[in-house]
Amino acid sequence: MKTKLDPSADLSAQIAAAIRDAIIDGTLPVDERLPSEIELCEQFDVSRSTVREALKRLAAQSLIRTQRGATGGAFVKRLNYADAYAQQITTSTLLLSMNEVDFATACEARFTLERACAPLSAKRRTPDHLATMRAEIHRQGQIGLSDEAFCASDVAFHRALVDAAHNPVLSYQLAGAVEAMQPLMNMITFTARDRDKIIRLHTDLANAIEQENAVEADRVLQTLASETNAMADTVFTARAGR
Repeated sequence: MKTKLDPSADLSAQIAAAIRDAIIDGTLPVDERLPSEIELCEQFDVSRSTVREALKRLAAQSLIRTQRGATGGAFVKRLNYADAYAQQITTSTLLLSMNEVDFATACEARFTLERACAPLSAKRRTPDHLATMRAEIHRQGQIGLSDEAFCASDVAFHRALVDAAHNPVLSYQLAGAVEAMQPLMNMITFTARDRDKIIRLHTDLANAIEQENAVEADRVLQTLASETNAMADTVFTARAGR
């Protein structure tokens, strides 16, 4: 593990990075106990407060866990996909907002990823996934449903489609696409939304997945992408005319 630090840079960040790299390359395996705070102070030649700040950074990234008692200390934590979803969604949302990604680019990425997932979902979906998709379609057709609730249902519908692929890596990668990009798209296009049309497309997509028809599922997703871009164009044109 690298212990030589640059005194002109943030010391705790460098220590956290060194420990993180050791976890990634396997030098510190899962459930391995990290050196004590005193040992880390000696290794990096820093104060105890600096070490503690570094450990806080690692805990915030879900890379370590702490345990009290005689056999306690800081241990390498086994990171699972469920724990990482929230970070992925937050990072994707920040990237979209901070870097001013245009709507068409976000839409292209979001539907390209989902279309890649659809064939697996059509092959591996379970009755539970289909039931979730059907339930969200029913919810979307309820009279008086707010825009916020419709958007949340939209996300839940597509999340069920993604999870039906039974591939945790895909689900993780698509967490940002569905749960960060989809709300952004909904927020921009809700004024131009034709709920009945969206519900029909969702129904067609659920039917295709149930029938294990990957080609039809891809066609519906392409149509959804076109409809989404068309709605955005309507909104942006209206805004430009004000």
